[in-house]
Amino acid sequence: MNACVFPGQGAQFVGMGKDLYDNYSQAREWFEQANQILGFRITDVMFSGSDDDLKQTKVTQPAIFLHSVILAGIIGDRFNPDMAAGHSLGEFSALVATKALSFENGLVLVSQRASAMQKACELQPSTMAAIIGLDDAIVEKACNEIEDIVVPANYNSPGQIVISGSIKGIDLAVEKLTLLGAKRAIKLAVGGAFHSPLMEPARMELEIAIDHADIHKPICPVYQNVTSEPSVDPAIIKENIKKQLTSPVKWTQTVRNMLNDGATCFYEIGPGTVLQGLIKKVDKNILAESIRL
Repeated sequence: MNACVFPGQGAQFVGMGKDLYDNYSQAREWFEQANQILGFRITDVMFSGSDDDLKQTKVTQPAIFLHSVILAGIIGDRFNPDMAAGHSLGEFSALVATKALSFENGLVLVSQRASAMQKACELQPSTMAAIIGLDDAIVEKACNEIEDIVVPANYNSPGQIVISGSIKGIDLAVEKLTLLGAKRAIKLAVGGAFHSPLMEPARMELEIAIDHADIHKPICPVYQNVTSEPSVDPAIIKENIKKQLTSPVKWTQTVRNMLNDGATCFYEIGPGTVLQGLIKKVDKNILAESIRL
């Protein structure tokens, strides 16, 4: 069974999507439509902007979304997954690619999500850290024992968790987890505590937009970050994406569930190859590769 997966923030690179724009008229139409919806020429930043320009949250998230969903659209009839999932932002790409959301509604939600997250980041200084080489349970217990806000945010692969919280909470956690034997415990260069309670203002803002979004039954089950379980029910999908910003991304659990449900190959659709690496850490023998046009 084929599983299609869609990357999240961090997969961006300058030049992303330019080959699609140059070689496919349908891609050009979608990109130009995106420029109009967003109110600025995101294509200019994607194709020839600076790294710093592309790293702005308001640009990064819609840029990765556009690369992913336009690539899926150009694949056309060859895009026929038995199941799908996306990492954080990538869940919105997965929902558009599987026809649960329209291109326009998906892009508007992603833009609103990026704006809401940026505002939440500015309300309170916060950050994230990558913890390598410890069991999930050890990281979870250490976070629970710290009085400041610090929680597991991304269960990326076995032995790789990203934690999220206040500056003080993350500093304490990095120190504690290093003493507990983490191979690496590194603060990340991010502007906020994504997938933590500190994103509550963003969750509340985005919830209103999601309530007004028209979500349909996808063409295949979509495994969602919050539960790691598949769904085709629009009401369940809607509730899960409402909770996503303040809940951990259960990526390891998602990949395991997809494997248990019969996935034999994973195709990453979008910029980069990050998800392929994470999937291989869950099962080194599984086929995981990028979609080629």
